[in-house]
Amino acid sequence: MFKAETFVSSIKNLLSHPQIQHQQWRSLVKVRLKWVKNRSLDHIIDTDTDLKAACLLKDAIKRSPIGFLTAKSFADWQKLLGLTVPVLRFLRRYPTLFEEFPHPRYANLPCFRLTGTALLLDSQEQSIHKAHENDTIERLSRVLMMMRSRTAPLQSLHALKWDLGLPDNFEKVLIPKYLDHFSFVKAPTGVSGLRLARWREEFAVSALQRSNEGGEMGDEYRQFKRGQTTLAFPMNFPRGYGAQKKVRAWMEEFQKLPYISPYEDSRHIDPNSELMEKRAVGVLHEFLSLTIHKKTKRNYLRSLREELNIPHKFTRLFTRYPGIFYLSLKCKTTTVALKEGYRRGKLVNPHPLVRIRQKFCHVMRTGLLYRGKDVNLIPREDILLKDSENSVEAKEEDENVDEDEDEDEEYEEFGTGDEYDEETSDGENEFDKK
Repeated sequence: MFKAETFVSSIKNLLSHPQIQHQQWRSLVKVRLKWVKNRSLDHIIDTDTDLKAACLLKDAIKRSPIGFLTAKSFADWQKLLGLTVPVLRFLRRYPTLFEEFPHPRYANLPCFRLTGTALLLDSQEQSIHKAHENDTIERLSRVLMMMRSRTAPLQSLHALKWDLGLPDNFEKVLIPKYLDHFSFVKAPTGVSGLRLARWREEFAVSALQRSNEGGEMGDEYRQFKRGQTTLAFPMNFPRGYGAQKKVRAWMEEFQKLPYISPYEDSRHIDPNSELMEKRAVGVLHEFLSLTIHKKTKRNYLRSLREELNIPHKFTRLFTRYPGIFYLSLKCKTTTVALKEGYRRGKLVNPHPLVRIRQKFCHVMRTGLLYRGKDVNLIPREDILLKDSENSVEAKEEDENVDEDEDEDEEYEEFGTGDEYDEETSDGENEFDKK
């Protein structure tokens, strides 16, 4: 196991070295890059947007004291759910998950409750949450350990609960069971937050460090622990980038900079130095590694920017390092993905929650096929036993995306500055209060 004390000592010695102090100030090669559209990742983000909306609506129906939602109650939820169509039309697309029926008193008011299939899938999801509770606690602890004050606003965590794999109403069903790990706090502004109760040294090892601990990079990692070298980020450049001399020189200089763990105190690093930029890249890399889909919305990161100690205009880091991150503009929002988390259009080592969500996705696709027909015509075993990842239709679609990806890459000028203005919040934390 990695020794945190050894790492802290080696980092302090490393930063005190005159050559390293000079490296904080040296200028990397400035390269103007082009933004490359990745059809495979865009397709995943597009599909997951509808899947996430369906799961959030499922949770909202479960939270309802009457067991169903009326069309009037969700009339203004479209933007909050990130949908491009009205919520009523969206619910009617998927009769295998949402059963429509008239209101008991107002016949013209559509209502929706969960189907037996949706309830069964939800029970499987809850079983996964229970079976992997320790993993969830570790993941949430790591997130808080990266925060400057070891605290995160609850509204920010609510917005991230899908990405981090937290159960619905986690502050009521999960946190009270682990008050030795977490505590609820309230800021002077009145904002409620979740604070880490005690530091866990065994968790203070980043995903990059763990991935280099064994295998081919084991020797480099052992040298890193002795303070003799640094760790390199995996790079997966868009087609043609690797052959560019300026890009190659730029990345070689970047990789030579010391790697600073996202769990290490960064107050001693000059905020305008290249070393701080690499530290910020490491923080974003670690945060995305903690998400179960290896992606999240830029707005969610922005709400934690100060606590994570990353630059105000941090979008440039995603566009400046396209070998590490992919910035997507699908679904009228900005999503950032960790490229190493995907291979040929699929997640590498998907979390069990991802697999149950793939079943939800398959049920949704089946609902589209049977839309307008009697939902009872759908074979129950077809819905419950088939995984969307294994269905012929999904497999063919993924293969088509992979085959065409290189042919349909779209290049657009995209400098290393912040070409995109910061967005306003999507408001999903407000949706959780409905």
